[in-house]
Amino acid sequence: MARMYRVLGFWTLVIGLMAFAGHMTEFALLFFAQAVAFVFLGYLNFTERTYIVMFWGYMIIAFVGFTYWSVFKLDLPF
Repeated sequence: MARMYRVLGFWTLVIGLMAFAGHMTEFALLFFAQAVAFVFLGYLNFTERTYIVMFWGYMIIAFVGFTYWSVFKLDLPF
């Protein structure tokens, strides 16, 4: 399971690099921070249950943050 966090770190780094190349600096910095956090967590050798609970927590925070940003921060034409 720890290896999957390193894989997540790799893919968030790739997404961050593509965002940086597309001149989306804030988006790229967000994904660079996530990449560092995932790689760091991948080398801590927690139990599989701990990794699963951390991932669920990450997903809840990500979905709540995305929903908040989409509803309250974006200028939607409604």
